[in-house]
Amino acid sequence: MSDERDSDGERDHAEWARAVMTGYDGVAEAYDADRRTADEVPFVESVVDGLASDARVLDAGCGGGRAVLETLADEYETVGLDLSAEQLALASERAPAARLVRGDLTRLPVGDDAVDALTALHSVIHVPRERHEDVFAEFARVLRPGGRLLLTTGVGDWEGENDDWLDSGAAMQWSFHGRERSLELLSEAGFAVEDEAVVGDELGGGEWLFVSARFEAGES
Repeated sequence: MSDERDSDGERDHAEWARAVMTGYDGVAEAYDADRRTADEVPFVESVVDGLASDARVLDAGCGGGRAVLETLADEYETVGLDLSAEQLALASERAPAARLVRGDLTRLPVGDDAVDALTALHSVIHVPRERHEDVFAEFARVLRPGGRLLLTTGVGDWEGENDDWLDSGAAMQWSFHGRERSLELLSEAGFAVEDEAVVGDELGGGEWLFVSARFEAGES
């Protein structure tokens, strides 16, 4: 795992992002084949419950389009964002109605107050945890007041890597806070947590925390 740090003790985010991008390019087919989203779809449906038909949804870290884009793209204006070109190619086949762009969670190529709902399933966990505050600030920037957020993070804090993830020959790395720190950072970014659920990880064991929240900053 890349752990070169600058004078302030922070890791080189661009280098880390390249490693994640390369990893997901290499594991794209295996990951897509192994993903099981039946437990995730109800969360996805809940994040858009009651939204107008012209609502805009951003899936930040869309991967191959499973769970979010395949569920929402035919009903809402959806934008799928990912670092990996190979994952976006899969998403284009699975959800042809979605607009797809390459981008980084710490610098979303989306305007201010531009989306009504934002999902980030299994994506923030690949950003160095010292940058999660920046990611949540970006989520707040692009969401309209009252906008909805659905994300996954760790139940406990952890950081690690796998040099042969899913027996694909591709390396991957993860970095995330535990529940309390993640919820604290969301609150500081202006989000009010409305629901939480723990769901088992079908790919590597363990558990993920699904968090549903609403962006409150700027509301009258």
